[in-house]
Amino acid sequence: MSSRLDEIARQAGVSKASVSRVLNERPGVSARTRRAVLTALDVLGYERPTGLRPRSAGLVGLVMPELESPVYPLFAQVIETNLSRQGYTPVLCSQTPEGAGEDEYVGMLLDRGVAGIVFVAGLHADTALDHKRYDDLVAQRLPLVFVNGYARGLDALFVSCDDRAAGELAVAHLARLGHRRIGLLSPSDRHVSALRHQAGYRAAMDAHAGGFDPRLVDVAFPGIEGGYAGALRLLRREATALVCGSDLMALGAIRAVRGRGLRVPQDVSVVGYDDAVVMGYTDPPLTTVRQPALSMGTASARALIDQIRGVGVRRTESLFLPELVVRESTAAPAPGR
Repeated sequence: MSSRLDEIARQAGVSKASVSRVLNERPGVSARTRRAVLTALDVLGYERPTGLRPRSAGLVGLVMPELESPVYPLFAQVIETNLSRQGYTPVLCSQTPEGAGEDEYVGMLLDRGVAGIVFVAGLHADTALDHKRYDDLVAQRLPLVFVNGYARGLDALFVSCDDRAAGELAVAHLARLGHRRIGLLSPSDRHVSALRHQAGYRAAMDAHAGGFDPRLVDVAFPGIEGGYAGALRLLRREATALVCGSDLMALGAIRAVRGRGLRVPQDVSVVGYDDAVVMGYTDPPLTTVRQPALSMGTASARALIDQIRGVGVRRTESLFLPELVVRESTAAPAPGR
């Protein structure tokens, strides 16, 4: 125990006696010293004594798509961490094809009396669906934040990556390398994020690659399998580079390229979207467009907490800029291509 007190005292920059008084909830300790000791406990990974743990300010729902794509667990982690630090208890609702859907989860969360809900890439992003389900929640004055997917006419707060800019960044990079036959693998033709990504791709093709060709756009299932199937179709249309709607689709595209006896990037370049942590360790390391998940997740949690606490927020969409991350899956086209 003495060695642990020494470690905490060093981390907090206070005496062992002060650490002992804080841990035993004794008087005679300043608020500043108390905060320093508690922060040291958290940093060092020690569990706080029961009386020093933050009291829950209420349950908060976090409704996510299935967690197959590595970017969604990252969003969940960031949002949950920020909520927990403010005393809120996140209830993670991850959808799967076999499990409950978004509407069922919302019903369960309302039954539990949640203080608010964050929706990540939910049904609000689907342009083919009626958004009345959310109007009902707004009418109940339930604090809401929607991540990735703007729903026009819905009186709520939205946090999105600038998907149009992401499409433009990917095409501009490939065009600078000399590519003109640049294909797009899109995961949807009805979700806001995918449609914006397509719009950015189209604008950049017109501006940098000699013009937009609709034959070079393929809408496939999201995920590795969709990327594989869509890439095969685009390779038959002589694409020399592929812009993908997600990193997983990009991994499927790389597999398809190799299945045709071609190499990445010597014969075909591939660009992903999201930049999950492992994408720097793929073969080859993936060039991709990074979603600022840390900033977006933090902003989403704070916006929800502000609403819960009655702080006024602008009910509009906040766009976060993506970043091109150049690795080894892109290069100049092979001679003659």
